[in-house]
Amino acid sequence: MGGAALPQLLQAEQLAGLKNSRKSVIMIYMAGAPPHQDMYDLKMDAPSEIRGEFRPIPTNVDGLEICELLPQLAGVMDKCVPIRSLYGAPNGSHDSFMCYTGKVGSTLNMTGQPPGGWPSIGAVMSNLMGSKHENIPAFVGLAPKAGHPPYGSSGKPGFLGFSHGPFKPSGPGKKDLVLDQLSAARLDERKGLLESFDQFRKEADQSGLMEGLDEFHQQAFGLLTSSELAHALNLENEDAKVRERYGKGDPKNVGDGAPRNLEHFLLARRLVEAGARCVTLNFGRWDFHSRNFSGMRSHAPLFDQGLSALITDLEERGMLDDTLVIAWGEFGRTPNINKDAGRDHWPRVGGALLAGGGLRTGQVIGSTDRLGGEIEDRPVHFGEVFATLYHQLGINANEVTIEDLSGRPHYLVDGYKPMRELI
Repeated sequence: MGGAALPQLLQAEQLAGLKNSRKSVIMIYMAGAPPHQDMYDLKMDAPSEIRGEFRPIPTNVDGLEICELLPQLAGVMDKCVPIRSLYGAPNGSHDSFMCYTGKVGSTLNMTGQPPGGWPSIGAVMSNLMGSKHENIPAFVGLAPKAGHPPYGSSGKPGFLGFSHGPFKPSGPGKKDLVLDQLSAARLDERKGLLESFDQFRKEADQSGLMEGLDEFHQQAFGLLTSSELAHALNLENEDAKVRERYGKGDPKNVGDGAPRNLEHFLLARRLVEAGARCVTLNFGRWDFHSRNFSGMRSHAPLFDQGLSALITDLEERGMLDDTLVIAWGEFGRTPNINKDAGRDHWPRVGGALLAGGGLRTGQVIGSTDRLGGEIEDRPVHFGEVFATLYHQLGINANEVTIEDLSGRPHYLVDGYKPMRELI
């Protein structure tokens, strides 16, 4: 008997409505890993060599306290969920891989990954959902070129190929959006020449990674000949009071990390509003092996302003229920403060903050022991968070599969279920 198998029919049925979905994700990667015990999980009963310098303040959720450096987030905590028991980093190496994929592994070490590597959530959303607007990329990455490459990653397309990779308009890429002295006719001539070169390259390619180039270039030329993306990226089009709420921050990279650019939070909102499915942005360099507390004083207030402005703005525009927001780093920091007044790498537990997306917010999930070094209650794996994100997007991550370069299907998460507390 001909026709599709039952699993294929079920998957097709599940994915049928995704193209018309209004759901999006904004992911803030806090490069270098912030100290969880100095943000959402302060330990005031711990000894001084663990407790740190900051005090907790109340939020607008009864009984929920966060760091005094985050007063604006405290005022919107009913729209948020701090996770205090996040785990899953394979080791203490700096990488953004698990934040973008939910998988255990690394972009620095491809061992155990299919050819081409695991795709990030932005690439998966591009593949399964597409853009909400044909002239707006489905996946946009507001990431810098960083001295440590994973700090500047927006999330990779992996085996899904070039056409589902992030469009990167920040920094030097902005000038590529302008035709300048090039006419539309000349652009068409260059497009034809490029297609002939690509045909030769595809015929010579054996990996399968070139397959998406046609679609990729169609998207790129479409962006150059339309105005929607340029409008979304032009902050001069935004109300002055809204821009003031977000602030500017600092557009310069912090060492080998990312900038503390508050305008990227506003750009993320504008891009989602224009039709992007997933926008990732990289914020700061939180690797405070020394001077942890001065580092927090330089990072946390700006983070507080940008993220609280984003959450408030999304709510006022009626977008918050359809936009999942998540901010996190690759692991937590050591309970003990070292001789340089810093905290070192601690992959055994970290933290995260989620907001919006139709989640059951205004609660905290998980806890650590008195010293903040071990999970005491409700461990939460990166994969569980991803299963929850996909669930809220309308995707069953344990049923839907994506095919690698050899045609082999893969589930989106490694058997993890959505977090029952949030859905």
